[in-house]
Amino acid sequence: MEIIGILVIVAAVLFIIGLLAANIVIVPQASAFIVERLGAYQATWETGLHFKIPLIEKVANRVTLKERVSDFPPQPVITEDNVTMQIDTVIYFQVTDPKLFTYGVVHPMAAIENLTATTLRNIIGDLELDQTLTSRDIINTKMRTILDEATDPWGIKINRVELKNIIPPREIQDAMERQMKAERERREAILRAEGEKKSAILIAEGEKESMILRAEAKQQAQIKEAEGQAEALLTVQTALANSIKLLNEAAPSDPVVRLKALEAFTAAANGQATKIIIPSEIQGLAGLAGSVGEILKN
Repeated sequence: MEIIGILVIVAAVLFIIGLLAANIVIVPQASAFIVERLGAYQATWETGLHFKIPLIEKVANRVTLKERVSDFPPQPVITEDNVTMQIDTVIYFQVTDPKLFTYGVVHPMAAIENLTATTLRNIIGDLELDQTLTSRDIINTKMRTILDEATDPWGIKINRVELKNIIPPREIQDAMERQMKAERERREAILRAEGEKKSAILIAEGEKESMILRAEAKQQAQIKEAEGQAEALLTVQTALANSIKLLNEAAPSDPVVRLKALEAFTAAANGQATKIIIPSEIQGLAGLAGSVGEILKN
């Protein structure tokens, strides 16, 4: 009997230790636990070691406080100009109040998805197709503001909203591709025309500069030629003036002058001239010169 009593005591102690160990709760970082006592909200446990009363308290919800990302499937929306397209959104949100997140709404993720779809339809319904395709930032900002305000009672903070894809109808896509192709061809034609224009301008400017350089070169050549002729003429005139000066300084006698004139006519006679007219004053001198020549021969 004593052994049975000891075993019962040991079993009871082990049961109590196991029960206590089973009710020790460790809340990890960036998490929060919602604790209920007898079905009613009791407390929100944050990071650390906690102990719950067995059979009376329970952890009703484990909430992560990290930022979450939800990628919702494409939603059909209609623009103001009656174009139906598919748009899928990405929501970045974070739980700021675990109690409100637990008790504020049933199925919070489904609630956020439905709220996102209705908000998106309302915003796109006021925009035309072109505005929808070019106003992503405006749409994102409006959606974030509306969703953040609507999810405040649920303890949720909407940090960011992004339109992931905007998928217009196939015929609209084909029309947009044709428009883009035409626009690219137009830009290409403009660039080609501008290039040809610049090329023609450069060629014309090159020809103009070439003509100017040729004219300047011809002008310089003519100037150099004229300067050479002027220098040559100046040299001849200087030589002539010097010869006259020297002749005047020598003061030759009249017979010497006549003799030099005779030599000049003699040189002229050796040329191709067929007729030479000799002045009368030189004729006598020529006869005298002939007589002197005869005497010297004898």
